[in-house]
Amino acid sequence: MIIDLPSTTTSQVNRKLVEIRERGGAVALGRVLTLVIVDDDGEHLEEHIDAANEASREHPCRVIVVARGSRTAAARIDGQIRVGGDAGASEVIVLRLYGPLASQGQSAVVPLLLSDAPIVTWWPSAGPKAPAQDPLGELAQRRITDSAAERNPVRALITRRKAYEAGDTDLAWTRLTNWRAQLVAALDLPPYEKITGATVTGEADSPSTELLAGWLTEYLRVPVKRVKSATAQGIQSVSLERASGPVELFRPDGKVGTLTQPGQPARRIALHRRSTKDCLIEELRRLDPDEVYEAALHGLDKLANGAAKPAEGAKPAKKSGSGKTTVKTNAK
Repeated sequence: MIIDLPSTTTSQVNRKLVEIRERGGAVALGRVLTLVIVDDDGEHLEEHIDAANEASREHPCRVIVVARGSRTAAARIDGQIRVGGDAGASEVIVLRLYGPLASQGQSAVVPLLLSDAPIVTWWPSAGPKAPAQDPLGELAQRRITDSAAERNPVRALITRRKAYEAGDTDLAWTRLTNWRAQLVAALDLPPYEKITGATVTGEADSPSTELLAGWLTEYLRVPVKRVKSATAQGIQSVSLERASGPVELFRPDGKVGTLTQPGQPARRIALHRRSTKDCLIEELRRLDPDEVYEAALHGLDKLANGAAKPAEGAKPAKKSGSGKTTVKTNAK
């Protein structure tokens, strides 16, 4: 059920929610958090709401969408309430703010927050440089951005690294979960040798590739080289150097990876790019600061950068006669 409330106020929206609950019980009270979605472009608003609806099936919540309209229009709020089948396991309140109210998102959201429930603010498109200092970010225990949605993803990531505060996170980091799990699992297999260095190859403007390299720098405490490829889709490959030969995870097509290491058969692994829905569900599972993400951000300062040129084929890394590892990918 979708109820439109044109030219409304937050008080009227609240009264309508109570009325809906009293009439049909369509709005349950068992909410574990309030999710605030800040959408400035409006082009993918429904996609963001759909992702929140899917996430609400695991994390029942009240979803408040702040959609900023034209700042030159007359001041008004167009409200919308979605419950039942149109809201997953949540209740969705869409507030379209116009004119001077477009910059007053915090004032519009506060009266609609659930009492004593944690608050998570999510910027699915372009987000603030310092999320914790944004008026809507100040309300939240957790603040979720997505550097991949920015005009300059890597620059946005570096900017947020400088402004990081406990509770910040980024979906570019959440997309790495499967990569991190596979690499850690590979190191749990024999031979148990010390890693002496690593190379991470990926798309030039991929923030996830940057974060994976930063994480390896902090996790392994070894030099990590970040190679930029003109042919990669996101992360392309990771090579971990050790005496007996490298551990390599190579994903040429952005979908399926191959894990190879000495003494073990090659394994094909599904490494599809994770959906926004899956990443959001994972992030809503925790409300405490993500220290590992913070460490990965600090690791960005320690990376050695390299450039890569496109090539026709791709070959796995080989061990040279001197015992050192040479890395070969689609980009040499």
